[in-house]
Amino acid sequence: MTRALLLDTDLLAPAIDAARTTPRRRKNLNLHASTDEPAQRFFNAMEPDSYVRPHRHLDAGKEETLLVVRGSLGLFEFDADGAVRQATRAWAGGDTFGIHVPLGVWHSIVALEPGTVFIEVKGGPYVPFSPEDFAPWAPAEGEAGVADYIAALRNQLD
Repeated sequence: MTRALLLDTDLLAPAIDAARTTPRRRKNLNLHASTDEPAQRFFNAMEPDSYVRPHRHLDAGKEETLLVVRGSLGLFEFDADGAVRQATRAWAGGDTFGIHVPLGVWHSIVALEPGTVFIEVKGGPYVPFSPEDFAPWAPAEGEAGVADYIAALRNQLD
């Protein structure tokens, strides 16, 4: 018999622990059974030194919603040249607790404290990023300058 899945700290703990030790410093916990499903729903545990390169979603139905359930995030929206248009803190239980990102909007996030977790919801099926989805004005994951870029984003929040 199928049972409801309780969304609690015990469920999140393995993803939080894994995020601390994986090279990308984040770990998904999928709620959807397959990447082919029409809705992608997952928790993402993320550490402060994880880098999410600024990107946009161009495919129809791929706008995304992020809701912080533990810790806090820096949420960033950019113009086409890479200037920060909006920099906001979001935290679990706070007045600002998430963001909805429409198609074509350049954006990124930064975990502001260890053990941060957010839930992400977007249309499926899963489609890998294409080169034009990534911001050409931001360093690629693994390149020199990533740590400085993350620090510069954090400074936008002060």
